[in-house]
Amino acid sequence: MHLGGLAGTYTTPAIYVEVSAAFTNTTSIGPYRGSGRPEASYIVERLIDNAAREVGIDRAELRRRNTVPASAMPFKTGLVYTLDCGEFGENLERALEMADYVGFERRREEAREHGRLRGIGFANIIEQTSQAQGETVMVRLDPGGTVTVIPGSISHGQGHETMYKILLSHRLGLDEADIRVAHSDTDLAPDGGGTYASRTAVLGGSAATIAADKIIAKAHRIAAHTLEAAEDDIEFTDGSFRVVGTDRVVGLKDVAAAAYVPSRVPKGLETGLYEVASFSPEIPNFPNGCHVCEVEIDPETGATKVLRYVVVDDVGTIINKLTLEGQIHGGVVQGIGQAFTEHLVYDRNSGQLLSGSLMDYGLPRADEVPSFEMDENPVPTKTNPLGIKGAGEAGNVGALAAIMNAVVDALSPLGITHLDLPATPESVWRAIRNIPIVKAVLEARVAYRNADKP
Repeated sequence: MHLGGLAGTYTTPAIYVEVSAAFTNTTSIGPYRGSGRPEASYIVERLIDNAAREVGIDRAELRRRNTVPASAMPFKTGLVYTLDCGEFGENLERALEMADYVGFERRREEAREHGRLRGIGFANIIEQTSQAQGETVMVRLDPGGTVTVIPGSISHGQGHETMYKILLSHRLGLDEADIRVAHSDTDLAPDGGGTYASRTAVLGGSAATIAADKIIAKAHRIAAHTLEAAEDDIEFTDGSFRVVGTDRVVGLKDVAAAAYVPSRVPKGLETGLYEVASFSPEIPNFPNGCHVCEVEIDPETGATKVLRYVVVDDVGTIINKLTLEGQIHGGVVQGIGQAFTEHLVYDRNSGQLLSGSLMDYGLPRADEVPSFEMDENPVPTKTNPLGIKGAGEAGNVGALAAIMNAVVDALSPLGITHLDLPATPESVWRAIRNIPIVKAVLEARVAYRNADKP
């Protein structure tokens, strides 16, 4: 459990948490995306929804009254975290507007007229990232003018290669096609902390940028020597070194070729153009956002359909919007699976896992997922040179709470205030039928239909 996440994005001055540890042979949450973050958000956001209903305040309004304002940053929460930056209120308002929250009751009534239960749920989310160890990256400008990046962590689908190419292309003024990433080889990589906790863009990206800046600084001296000009008279822009106020220019690729020839390098400077850099932040950063989910339930079968899903995220500086949205999409889909179908079931007597294959463990499918509506509200952090906060886990950190708040909201007109995970059709169906008046109505409806049969 990420205890700091229990404070959410709210001004709650004091929070008491008691944690009990249990020894078990069952699978831990460590290998699961988010690793405790979704559960922390789920607890606080479900509590807020329940509190709003008990005191008769609109759920969005209760959140507005208690959200940490941007003007209060840095803000020490009531539990563990000191938040450095973010516009939590803006995230909420944008998401509610995108989801047409003000028009929801009309849609709920239309669904009711067709025998359906409709609900809407939302969650303000925050997580802590990039807090563990550091990251080391080597950047080498080869004699032919190409760049080799050797990071200490590997990618298993996050798009690290694209990230490094974009960052270094922008920093060095070179084409992305001239940059290659050589990973997965511990004989090459000098050091590394691993791929987890939404850390690689923050730590690896910052390390790569620092290494690139060191390369530029050395290349600056070689360019001045090549152009026979004072170093102070040289400027670097768009991949070229230029004598200020003149048309005398030498490209970074040409400088790279010269860097490996001893006679073309200034005295006292070693040949080659490669650098290693490490980055380890003093404090973590906090990606945040708001998720809104709208669902519809068939009360006769208990089946729930996700109709709409809206996300407004603050992941700091955005490197690549396409891969960012892909990360969010994947995380939300995982949240849909966790909310509705994914369930590790163990035999109570033997401890044997009973849902150990995809025949028994329900992963979400494409036809169970809606199109996603996304917006970004980036507030760059000052905890690293790039202003990045991390995005790898943001999708599923918010999904679980938003989805289950929507499911319970759909069931709330029946007096249902809680439903355990996963909200399978059977569990929803049983929850509905445990309500005496609903049970009587449904039984009468079945009897009426049977009476019409010959």
